Amino acid sequence: MNIVVIGSGVIGLLQAYKLLKLGHQVTILEKNQQEFESSWAGGGIVSPMYPWRYSAAVTALAQLAQAQYPLLAKELFELTGIDVELIPCGMLMLETEDRRDALAWGQQNQQTVFELGQSQIMEINPNLASFKQAIWLPHIANIRNPRLLQALLQAVELLGGRRIVDAEVTGFVIENEQLIAVKTVHNQLYYADQFIVATGAWTAKVVEQLNLDLPIRPIKGQMLLYKLEKQLLKQIVLHQGHYLIPRADGHILCGSTVEDTGFDKTTNEQAKQVLMSSAQRILPLLAAYQPIKQWAGLRPASPNGIPFIGKHPVLANLWINAGQFRNGLVLAPASAQLLLEQMLGLQLTINPTPYQVL
Repeated sequence: MNIVVIGSGVIGLLQAYKLLKLGHQVTILEKNQQEFESSWAGGGIVSPMYPWRYSAAVTALAQLAQAQYPLLAKELFELTGIDVELIPCGMLMLETEDRRDALAWGQQNQQTVFELGQSQIMEINPNLASFKQAIWLPHIANIRNPRLLQALLQAVELLGGRRIVDAEVTGFVIENEQLIAVKTVHNQLYYADQFIVATGAWTAKVVEQLNLDLPIRPIKGQMLLYKLEKQLLKQIVLHQGHYLIPRADGHILCGSTVEDTGFDKTTNEQAKQVLMSSAQRILPLLAAYQPIKQWAGLRPASPNGIPFIGKHPVLANLWINAGQFRNGLVLAPASAQLLLEQMLGLQLTINPTPYQVL
């Protein structure tokens, strides 16, 4: 088939990659020339934060994606030579009030979850501040999301896919309840057999042209980046909703804010100070460093963080994969797999009902 994917964040790129591997022709339309929105801006934790606080629908996608990531990283390295730095470093959640829920969730979902005391926390990393209690998930990985995007872009190109930038979709050509083509801002028409909307926080704006009211809205998250001479943090560490994420070369990411500011992506000093204070509370040695970078991205917030993955309720060849909120990168391989299975009539890996576009 000839397929148009609208949006080239991690969801759109993975969708294209999976389709190209099966021999389909794929064209990706991207409204921006260089930006990658929330996919580039995020931290790269391959797990929902505090995963027991999410619904079964999110857990099902997360566990499928976590199982797929090692093979995906291997495939991309063999194809492109880019190491996406998928590192199973573990995730340490400090002073978790609902630890009983965490332990129960671990038992129910066959996940390794430990409760740690103060001395055990210090054994994991003596550089951390003193905390009395933590929940430890040793199997959780992080991935260097900019490298993942670079690898996917290169892989799509190597497999024969096209990515066209400065191609914001502004209109749809419909005949007999079928989408025939999309029109871009420069009045170019792109025809295809199937169309996929994977436009993140902008999805509601895109599909409102089709009289579809999709409850996805932008929520800003600001981040900081530190550069240390060597790696002094090897685990993902969370405390009171903020986190530190280590990189292999000594960088440490600190995130993130949750701001309902529409499509405004500006950064500010107030957020910087909040994140710096949190970073130093977790890892006191960061008080000797200044962040080298601050940025913001827009997450596609949806009700209860459950994404929309499925067919348009009227147009039989239009599909939507959006609304992963804070878990776009976490859920991306599973989200792309589920949509692929529905589109091609393959055996379903998980139940698609919770993600239907109504």
